[in-house]
Amino acid sequence: MTSRPPLSPGGFNPTVFYGAITLIAALLGFALANHERAEAMFGTLQRAASVNFGWFFVLTVNLLLATCAYLAFTRLGTIRLGGAEAKPEFSRSAWFSMLFSAGMGIGLLFYGVAEPIMHFGDPPLSHFSHPDRTGTEGLAENAQHAMGLTYLHWGLHAWAIYAVIGLALGFVAFNRGTSLSIGGFLHQLWPRLPQALIDVVDIVAIVATVCGVATSLGFGASQINAGLAYLFGAPDSMLAKGVIIAFVTGLATLSVATGLEKGIKRLSQGNMVLAVALALFLFLAGPTVFLLDSFIQNLGYYVQRFVYLSTWTESYTGAAWQLDWTIFYYAWWISWSPFVGIFIARISYGRTVREFIAGALLVPVLFTFAWMTVFGDSALYIELFGAGGLQEAVARSMPDALFAFLAHYPLTALLSGAAIIVVATFFVTSADSGALVVAMIAAGGHHEAGLAPRVTWAVAMGVLAGGLLYTGGLTALQTAAIVTGLPFALVLLVMAGGLIRLLEQELRRQDGAGRTRPAADQSAQ
Repeated sequence: MTSRPPLSPGGFNPTVFYGAITLIAALLGFALANHERAEAMFGTLQRAASVNFGWFFVLTVNLLLATCAYLAFTRLGTIRLGGAEAKPEFSRSAWFSMLFSAGMGIGLLFYGVAEPIMHFGDPPLSHFSHPDRTGTEGLAENAQHAMGLTYLHWGLHAWAIYAVIGLALGFVAFNRGTSLSIGGFLHQLWPRLPQALIDVVDIVAIVATVCGVATSLGFGASQINAGLAYLFGAPDSMLAKGVIIAFVTGLATLSVATGLEKGIKRLSQGNMVLAVALALFLFLAGPTVFLLDSFIQNLGYYVQRFVYLSTWTESYTGAAWQLDWTIFYYAWWISWSPFVGIFIARISYGRTVREFIAGALLVPVLFTFAWMTVFGDSALYIELFGAGGLQEAVARSMPDALFAFLAHYPLTALLSGAAIIVVATFFVTSADSGALVVAMIAAGGHHEAGLAPRVTWAVAMGVLAGGLLYTGGLTALQTAAIVTGLPFALVLLVMAGGLIRLLEQELRRQDGAGRTRPAADQSAQ
């Protein structure tokens, strides 16, 4: 197997590094200085962004998914990252583990039980529920709609965001020899683009990444704290969450310091083994046949209502349900996209465009759907046919929902301990991968960003997560994701159009080389 050639060297970019650090410090300082009013301010800002630009988030993710379909089903899908002779650097199993652990980790456990139960108890649309129907029929329909909406939020649209930016960055880095950075991509697209504008885009990418990862870290800390409180009676307090963030950020710093091959790769693989083992136990110990039936039916629902759900904006109802759920998710995924896109581009040398899309879109989506079925449908089964009580548990505290759910299984303490470990390892893999990527952006796309920048960004993410939790709780975390995701949605649309243009140029170049080669060979004879 041939190894990946070194990327075009970048270097320390003081404008990007200090500009991003200044913005993040200003955000945190403003929140801390206005602690008393922070939660109300975050809520107001979140709603303003969601109400006025929700339509734009919906349009953006649909255009990005359409871009993936176009690339996969045309000749552009045959282009290989790194050239025709390039061979993958990592095995498929290692590749899947790293891209999945970086892509969604913590959220799967935080929302796996809570989201379906919340949709079940409070359906978002009047025609999604049937208030005139009582008993089993109405509850069954609500359960089906709950899982369909969960599939929408965690399905193709989320991973299409990552696939587009990952492909764009991987192509210009491995096929055009640029740095692995958004600035490098924009320079390939428009060589005369002012450097100052490129720096601004990279700063926005860093801030979006740090806020997006900090959101996940805040969720993870809340859930770890809930698990420790459930198992050992640990205090559920802001101080406890701060200690958890500090401890796990320290582990992430050690991981990112050891590099991609030794630290992040091995931790991601171990993390996936633990997560799959937990899900498999719940699958076998729970209502196995019901879960198998539900998985097939959920897929059917998702396919049948795909176009409607993908373009639904609540325009005729004036409701606000979508703002708190769908729009938040889309903004969260977009704010993560620089981090996940650069990371999966970095590990995808040697993959064809079609293989990349299949690996970074279809495989993770099916795994996510299976995961959500095991956790979500098992929780719904308890509500429909078992002892119930999960709706009340979720209403009290979303982080507690997972552990209230596990209390319905044998070996509850062991399962809860395993869940805490899985959340913690997802925490570490998200933080260390994010720190590596942000350090790369600040270093002009250099894939071997120095130790000090990697450690700096790992610590910065932990500090921001703790600060946002302290000043505004989960609302502050959601606001950070939405507000930073909004400007980067524009960048993603530009990159989608630019990627198609660059790949078409590459295909024309390959076709031209193919036509001239036989003539040259004939003359040589």
